[in-house]
Amino acid sequence: EVDFTDFNFNKHLLTSLRGVSEDRFERVRAKLYGYLSEPVRTLKAFPVTDMGVPARYARAYAYHKDARVDAALAEADALLALDPDDPYFFELRGQVLLESGRPADALPDLRRATELTTSEPLIASMFGHALIATEDPANYEEAENVLRAAVVRDRLNPFAWYQLGVVYAAQGDMPRAHLASAEQQVMTRRYVEALRNAQRAEADLPKGSADWLRAQDVRLQAQAALERERDD
Repeated sequence: EVDFTDFNFNKHLLTSLRGVSEDRFERVRAKLYGYLSEPVRTLKAFPVTDMGVPARYARAYAYHKDARVDAALAEADALLALDPDDPYFFELRGQVLLESGRPADALPDLRRATELTTSEPLIASMFGHALIATEDPANYEEAENVLRAAVVRDRLNPFAWYQLGVVYAAQGDMPRAHLASAEQQVMTRRYVEALRNAQRAEADLPKGSADWLRAQDVRLQAQAALERERDD
């Protein structure tokens, strides 16, 4: 069971401190409800008679969790009909397609969502993942560019770093694959693996390059973390 008491309690705090409108808050709340709750509970809380944006958002995720792909896409299409330039509606549609095993079909929606948000990191990461999931080498260069843009905006994004490592490896660029893996591993506190990959990257990257310097930084960060763990 999902308890949203805290969400209701903090509504005015969120809107005042973060500039979030009440409508936007209700959308986020509905999305979380649909994403976290059991589909039967979501559909009871947001019945099909409710045609509001939050209800459609919640039902889309409920249908998606219940493997009712057509119903989820119908809700996403209804949302896009209401606002054809809302990036989060494109994100929703793309996510349903991607996670339903249709990455190629998800690309137009996720590309548009990425463009409309100027590479918002979480959306760009999902788009990069979809490009890689097509297993089409023609998409790898775009995936690299998208994921690099995502980590520029948010370096503390382990999923983006993981995907970047995957695409580097797929392109045969193992030094940068090791570096991307080390970035992801140090964030997830897998310090031994991070140290190993950072050392591999440092050994093979052009000496003095920006990536070589970054590999040194990650190596030192992993070493320091391991030393702290030993001291504890």
